Amino acid sequence: MIYSTATVPVNPEGETQLTRAQAWEGLVLKARDARLFLPPGLCTRCDVVEEGASHIVREATIAGADLREIITFEPQSKVTFFQATGPREGAIINELFEAADGTLQLRFYCYLGLRGKEPNGPEERAEQEWMNGDKGYRSALLSTLKRTRELLAEGRL
Repeated sequence: MIYSTATVPVNPEGETQLTRAQAWEGLVLKARDARLFLPPGLCTRCDVVEEGASHIVREATIAGADLREIITFEPQSKVTFFQATGPREGAIINELFEAADGTLQLRFYCYLGLRGKEPNGPEERAEQEWMNGDKGYRSALLSTLKRTRELLAEGRL
């Protein structure tokens, strides 16, 4: 089982300040079309194939892997990506919350396994190490906020 978590401030000093609503809109856009937020070429397909009042289902190709995700929304708070098909199974969560000092934070956490791989085997340990490393999900949070600021500046948010 893979568990990883990372938290970053939404509004670090020197950056354009985002409201909770703007940060939330960025998370919703990322759920609807990952191509807008991932490095060029990493996500080559991202289609919403079903939509309900509190969820969407998307099919995507990310890093060469085809996947299907059921994505649920808790407005202004949490986006949960359930890995229905693809190399991983489990859930990935992006959550907006206020820290004890009142600052807006963005947290990532996940509980995942790798389909067809030995539980806690070398592949899962490598995935855990990557998620916790410099290029893992902490960097994904920072790039999500950066791209949200860019979309805001372009008038697309």
